[in-house]
Amino acid sequence: MPDKPRHPHWYEEGKEPDYRFTLANERTFLAWLRTALALLAGAIALAQFFPRFSIAGLRTGLAALLAVAGTLLAALSYRRWAQVQRAMRNDRPLPMTWLPLIVGWAAALAGLVVFVLVLTHTA
Repeated sequence: MPDKPRHPHWYEEGKEPDYRFTLANERTFLAWLRTALALLAGAIALAQFFPRFSIAGLRTGLAALLAVAGTLLAALSYRRWAQVQRAMRNDRPLPMTWLPLIVGWAAALAGLVVFVLVLTHTA
């Protein structure tokens, strides 16, 4: 007898949402993952290919910030996808998330530091 497909228990709750909304939710999940991978790639590039900054530990700190932001985003993106999917299945409002705020501020902080470095270290 073939095995029944495995999926989260909530997958049987409520009613099946319109497939277009399910696919849009999946595209959003994939966009979060692409962003997480870009943050991790930026962390690796910064740590491995940039020369040391004049401020001790700054390069490592920036790389760590990007790595932590990318790791958190990757880890939390599935949870977000599942929360939205479950809300759609049960005709509930979409849940609020702090992910955009956290990732946005982490990227803005990294960008601000790079901006200051460019202004102070270019001839």
